[in-house]
Amino acid sequence: MSTRKSDTRFKDRSELLDFLLEITGTISSTLDLDTMLASLSQIVRQVVPFDLFAILLYNEKLGGLAVRYSIGFNEELIKSLVIPLDEGITGVSGSGRIPIVVGDVRSDPRYLPFLDAVRSEMAIPMVAGTRLVGVIDLQSTRLNAFTNEDSALIQLIASRVATSIMNARLYRRVERQNKTFKTLTNVAREFSYIIDLDELLGKVASTVRGLINYDAFSILLYDAATEALRHRFSIRYDEHVQADNIPIGKGVVGRVAQLRSPILVDDVREYEEYIELNPSTRSEMAVPLLVPDRLIGVMNLESSRLANFTQDHLQTLSLLSPLVAGAVESARLYEEINTGKAKLEDDLDAARTLQAALLPREDPGIGGLEIGIHFRPAQQISGDVFDFFEHSDDLAFILFGDVSGKSAAAALYGAMVTGLIRTLAPRRRSPAALLQALNESLMERKVEGRYLTLLVALWHPSTGSLTIANAAAIPPMISRKRQIITPEVEGFPLGLFAGRQYDEVTFQTEPDDVVLLFSDGIQDQTNPAGEEYGGHVAQLLKKLRKLPAQKIADDIFEDFDRFRGPQAIFDDQTIVVMKVKGKQESPKS
Repeated sequence: MSTRKSDTRFKDRSELLDFLLEITGTISSTLDLDTMLASLSQIVRQVVPFDLFAILLYNEKLGGLAVRYSIGFNEELIKSLVIPLDEGITGVSGSGRIPIVVGDVRSDPRYLPFLDAVRSEMAIPMVAGTRLVGVIDLQSTRLNAFTNEDSALIQLIASRVATSIMNARLYRRVERQNKTFKTLTNVAREFSYIIDLDELLGKVASTVRGLINYDAFSILLYDAATEALRHRFSIRYDEHVQADNIPIGKGVVGRVAQLRSPILVDDVREYEEYIELNPSTRSEMAVPLLVPDRLIGVMNLESSRLANFTQDHLQTLSLLSPLVAGAVESARLYEEINTGKAKLEDDLDAARTLQAALLPREDPGIGGLEIGIHFRPAQQISGDVFDFFEHSDDLAFILFGDVSGKSAAAALYGAMVTGLIRTLAPRRRSPAALLQALNESLMERKVEGRYLTLLVALWHPSTGSLTIANAAAIPPMISRKRQIITPEVEGFPLGLFAGRQYDEVTFQTEPDDVVLLFSDGIQDQTNPAGEEYGGHVAQLLKKLRKLPAQKIADDIFEDFDRFRGPQAIFDDQTIVVMKVKGKQESPKS
């Protein structure tokens, strides 16, 4: 004797009406499609036993039925399954909008075998007006498991569910659109703050995942040199993967790059130019990344389900792509700047090493003088110029100056000046004549925006005299016992005006005199109170004059740093201390 609930539950019409009202209330209580379909399966199970259950929704693009919810089926088997109308029991039911009950599927050629043990099947179409929404499919391992009464009851359920499913799908679409617009608003702000390219692409992948479900995501950047798309970021099933590069015009992404327009492919097996990189891929969608009309890359999504992507998805990705393109371009520029900066740092390191070799760091051994040197660039390398070299008849030239500007360009100009001086000096015994010749040479090699202040002194070790000519450099400060002497000598900077002549003065030193040369980076440096260090130098030199030359230079720097405190260094700083020895002598005597 049968104990089927469908035979015994509804004793009269009022009980059936109560059941139908319960169905309506349950189904209409939510607009979430997954929740609704799960509730529907529970309702059906209450009245009709089954071993396998599926709700298939009609996909207009594919012209077939895709499983949206199931119980008992192999998930991998049905994941990308699309049953064409007129194929299988469910396809025929959907096509004809008719219920079908089969007592023994082994004798029905329409049956699509998913499980060998299945013996009977019932398919009930869900129709809203004249529109096919989908099919409710029940299967059992018993022969003749479903009756005409079961069919009538499931039809009643289907008629009430069809409209609710359509409403849920419409609600889901509207909700997705609202979510898209909100996300786009947030994305524009968030992306602008990310300057690391890899971090940005990871953020893009997660943002798109929140809008569109995918199994694989890639961003390929255009390489103009090879005319190919290079994978910069690829993720599949939440794992980063390495992928091949794609030539322009080849495959889905190659065609998108070539046409500069989006492409949506429901079934990649039917796309003639498809390049199979992932065997499980069934549908694909790609959009170009343009800034504004220049191609910088392609954003690509893949799914293992047929027709996983819709026109709404394509529209969403197309709205997102300009934001992604702009952010990627900014991050790439930042990356290039960083790469260039690293290369520049390497170049500056090399320049710093070269400058260290060119600029004297210790006493050069000029007769009659003890020399101390201390210098520090404001940036990587210094624009200050100083040098010592012997002239004929045991004379020695001493150079001290400053190139306009800072860092590499100034240092390079300074190196050129030093080279020119060493070329010009042997034929000139006068500092003034040397400055005049140097000025003319610089005017012949004029560099826009560059000039030089320079003091040239000719040291006579046999007499202890300094012949000085000045091209706008800070005059030397000479400490003699309790006096501070500043020889007055002036002139125009070098490299600005042609035809300039320079004056010179001769200063007679005495034993133990201390001659201090310092750059304007020392003189003009301020402390937090706004005071300049230049006003402190004279008194400090009086206190330090009895110390060795190098000790004087080092102590001035220590005092200088205490004075400036937290104030930043804004200019190159150089100190040269020359202490006249007690007995004047020629270095060759």
